[in-house]
Amino acid sequence: MLQLKNIVPILIFFSLSALAQSPSNLNQVVPFKHHVGATQLPDTIAPVTAPFKMPLFKKPQFPSLTVAINDKGAQENVKATTIIQATIDEVSSRGGGRVVIPKGSWFTGRISLKSNVNLHIAEGAELRFSGEIEDYRPAVFTRNEGIEVMSLGACIYANNQQNIAVTGKGKLIGPPDGSVRKQVMNADVIEKIVPHDKPVAERVYEGYNGDFIFLPMFISPINCKNVYIEGISLENTAFWNVVPVYCDGVIIRGITVHSVGIPRGDGIDIESSRNVLIEYCTLSSGDDCFTIKAGRGEDGLRVNKPTENVVIRYCLAQEGHGGITCGSETAGMIRNLYVHDCVFDDTGVGIRFKTRRPRGGGGENLYYNRIRMTLRDHAFNWDMLGGRAYVGDLADRLPARAVNRLTPVYRKIVAQNIIVDKCKQFIKVTGIPESPLTSLSIENADIRSSGLITLQDVTDITISNSTIESKDAVLTVLDGKDIRFDKVVFKVPGKQVVTKISGEKSGNIIFRNSLPQKPKDWKSNTYKPGKSTGD
Repeated sequence: MLQLKNIVPILIFFSLSALAQSPSNLNQVVPFKHHVGATQLPDTIAPVTAPFKMPLFKKPQFPSLTVAINDKGAQENVKATTIIQATIDEVSSRGGGRVVIPKGSWFTGRISLKSNVNLHIAEGAELRFSGEIEDYRPAVFTRNEGIEVMSLGACIYANNQQNIAVTGKGKLIGPPDGSVRKQVMNADVIEKIVPHDKPVAERVYEGYNGDFIFLPMFISPINCKNVYIEGISLENTAFWNVVPVYCDGVIIRGITVHSVGIPRGDGIDIESSRNVLIEYCTLSSGDDCFTIKAGRGEDGLRVNKPTENVVIRYCLAQEGHGGITCGSETAGMIRNLYVHDCVFDDTGVGIRFKTRRPRGGGGENLYYNRIRMTLRDHAFNWDMLGGRAYVGDLADRLPARAVNRLTPVYRKIVAQNIIVDKCKQFIKVTGIPESPLTSLSIENADIRSSGLITLQDVTDITISNSTIESKDAVLTVLDGKDIRFDKVVFKVPGKQVVTKISGEKSGNIIFRNSLPQKPKDWKSNTYKPGKSTGD
C-alpha cells in the first residue's frame, strides 16, 4: 500500500459518500498504524476537505529575528524563567521572530507567549518545568475542566495574543513531584468547589498557606488567534497536555504526547475553540487522547462558546481511555467535527461521547470516516448519565426529568468506513430518557467484537452495509425506537441474533436485507410497539 502522505492529495477530492466501501474492501482505504502519526508528518499542509466549510490552513510566517536564550545569559539546569520571558517579550516588542531553546537541558517556571513569537524547541533540547507553585504565580485567567478560574494557567501560557507558535523537535518535560502536584484540588468535582455565581476575578486559587490549586496544563493559549504547534514532544504533564481555550485558528501538527499513568493526562483538548486542524499527531495518554469540550454546566452556559469546525486527520492514538472523545463538558455545544484517516491502537474506548444531565449543550454534526481500531473496551460508547459521585441522583436513569437549559443532547452523528479488529462491545449507548441519542448512522463497518450492541434511550439509529462478528448474539434495547439494520451480516453464535427489548417506547426495529433475515423468535423482520417478538 502507498504511504498515506502520498495518497492524501488524491483522497481529499472524494466526498464522504464517494468513499463508501463494502466491508470486504475497507482495508484498501482505511489506514494502518504505520501510515499515520508524527513519524509521517509531511512538510506541507494539504487542503482540508470536510462535510462543512473550513478555512484554508497555512503555516504561519514570522519575522527573521532569532534570539537564543543562552545568548541572553541562560544556563543549563539553572532556573531561567526570567531570561526566557524577557527574551519572548523583547522579540514580540521588536515585531516578532523566533525565540530558541537550544540543545541541552533547561529549567523554567511558567512562561507566557506573546504575539508574533515562535518558541522553538531545538532538536536535542529539553525544557523542564518546575514542580513548585511559586514558579507559576501570580494566578492568571484560565479555564479548568470547563470552569473559569484564576489559578496557575499552563506551563506555556498565552492570553489575548495573535500569531504564536511552539515548534521544533525538542522535548517539554512537565513538573516533577512538588507542591504543584501535592496541593491539587481533589476534594470534589470542580463545580461544587467554585461557585458559579462568584465573579471570575474573585475565584483565585494560587496555593498560599498550603491552600489548593488547580493543576497547570502543559500548553494552553486562551483567547488567542492563529496558534501553531508542530513537532514537539511532551512528557510528564501535571494535567491536560495541549489545550486551546477560546481560540480561533489553531493548527496542531506532528506532536508526540506521553502521559500514560497520569490521572487526567489528556492528550489534546479543544475547548470552546473554532477552526481547528489537528494532523499527524501520536498520543499515548493517561486519560482521553483527542478530546473535544465546550464548558461545564452553569459556568459553561454563561460563557456560551461552542467548539466548532474541527478536523482531526492522519493521527495515531496508542493508549488512552478514549481515542476520540466528545465531552463530558459540553455546555457551549460541540458541532462540526470531522475525524478521518486515524488509527486507535490499544485505547480503551474508540469513539466516545460523554455528557451529564447538568452539563448542558451537547454535540451535533459529528462525522467519522476511515478509522481503524484495536480496543480494550467499546468501539462506540455514549455515556450521558455519569455516576452519582459526580452528579448525585441525576445519574439515575429514572425518573425522567423535565427538559431544561442544562439538558444536553447528542444528535446527527455519522460514521463511515470503520474497521474494528478487536473490542469489548461494538456499540453501547446509555442515553437520557428525556433527551435520547438521536440520528446516528454507521455505514460500511467491519467489526470483530466480544459483545454485540446495547441501546438505551435512543431514536433514529441506522447501521448499514456492515459485517459484525461477535462472540455474543444478544441485541439489547431499552426504550429505543426507529432502529434499522440494513444489509448487515451478523456472524454470531448459532447464526441467530437474540433480542432483549424492553420499555414502552421501544418499537419500529427493522432488519432489512440482513443475515440472519430476522432475530430469533421474531415472526417477521420488524418489531412493533407492544409486541414481544414482532409480527
